[in-house]
Amino acid sequence: MKQGFLTTHVLDTYSGTPGKNIKVDLYFIGKKRKKITTVILNNDGRSKKPLLEGNKFMKGEYELVFHIGKYFKKISSLPKILFLNEVIIRFGISNIDEHYHIPLLVSPWSYSTYRGS
Repeated sequence: MKQGFLTTHVLDTYSGTPGKNIKVDLYFIGKKRKKITTVILNNDGRSKKPLLEGNKFMKGEYELVFHIGKYFKKISSLPKILFLNEVIIRFGISNIDEHYHIPLLVSPWSYSTYRGS
């Protein structure tokens, strides 16, 4: 039986480049919100390994928090009060045998996501 896993990546649509060095937090949402891990994305806008795999990859509701404010402040001249500082994506895992990939396409003013492959 195969085991699923969770991955993510960020594409900076403002610059047309991968979102490198962006901090991403992963939480499990149960009775209480529980932090599972924090990663810093590499030069390709991806984590070095899956965010969730093995016996930690369970059915349930999860949340990814992408800390994009600091990233965009480094590469652009944005106002002190950002329109988007954190992007939070809440999603569910219903099949532990599948690969769940959550990409984020982001600019300082907008974002979109989808379940990728």
